[in-house]
Amino acid sequence: MFQFIIKRILMVIPTFLAITLITFALVHLIPGDPIEIRMGERGLSPEVHAQMMAQLGLDLPLHEQYFSYIKGIFQGDLGNSFRNNEPVLKEFFTLFPATIELAFFALLWSLIAGIIFGVIAAVKKESWISHAISSVSLTGYSMPIFWWGLILILYVSTPLGLPASGRLPAEFWVDSDTGFMLIDTWRSDEPGAFLGAIKSLILPSIVLGTIPLAIITRMTRSSMLEVLGEDYIRTAKAKGLNTTRIVIVHALRNALIPVVTVVGLIVGQLLSGAVLTENIFSWPGIGKWIIDAINSRDYPVLQGSVLIIATIIIVVNLTVDLLYGVVNPRIRHT
Repeated sequence: MFQFIIKRILMVIPTFLAITLITFALVHLIPGDPIEIRMGERGLSPEVHAQMMAQLGLDLPLHEQYFSYIKGIFQGDLGNSFRNNEPVLKEFFTLFPATIELAFFALLWSLIAGIIFGVIAAVKKESWISHAISSVSLTGYSMPIFWWGLILILYVSTPLGLPASGRLPAEFWVDSDTGFMLIDTWRSDEPGAFLGAIKSLILPSIVLGTIPLAIITRMTRSSMLEVLGEDYIRTAKAKGLNTTRIVIVHALRNALIPVVTVVGLIVGQLLSGAVLTENIFSWPGIGKWIIDAINSRDYPVLQGSVLIIATIIIVVNLTVDLLYGVVNPRIRHT
């Protein structure tokens, strides 16, 4: 087991280095001069432009900028934002709780609903219910996030009285002590603020969780169909065990193993989908922060945010991989 863990950790190192190189290269390929975007073209003399380039370190050759970037990473310094000169790490962890809150509830409802729908579709595999669930999950997987978000804002938000922007309705004001709005509103003395925070979460979490819902549903259905065809399931049926007990206790427990693996991949889907979702719903998280950084060519923010998100995804997938090795010992020898 120890060798299995060391092997998986060592495999992460080249992935991490490749991410730093690819991120750095792609960020610097974005057209536009960050100095001109920040200051405006009018009245910006060549001397002032050169001086500001030197202050930001953009006058150095690209390979020197890259090695400076790598050096900063190992020192725990991802640089300062071009826009407000705030440390990238500080800004990231100030905004990250909003994204975590949104992603957590999107994953929670999609995981619960996806497993339920997947089990129903597998148990009733020849019925119209199974075909309907499969069709809806395929549709959900194919829907663009921005289109689905706009549809909900236009046709669901107003009739149901659900907020279409922000983390809290405008009539409430709560100090953000923890960064997690549900916790802060629960602890506050503002009547109705907690319910307002829940309502604000509904639409963006539905949008963000739709694609994961489709993936989990299809994976659960496929895994359940495979498990339900095993000999021990047929033996359980022959012994006269209750159908519900067979499905939940004997079949679902083994069918969830590949679903757990998929959840690790879904974390990346949630964080990438948050970029669009947060901009559609004006959700003040890292997704909106990244889009603002792209518009202003804020290289340190883009490099730092992508690197941190990639690291989180790597750690989550590594953890899932290790847990999968614990659950299934045969994986340790691969």
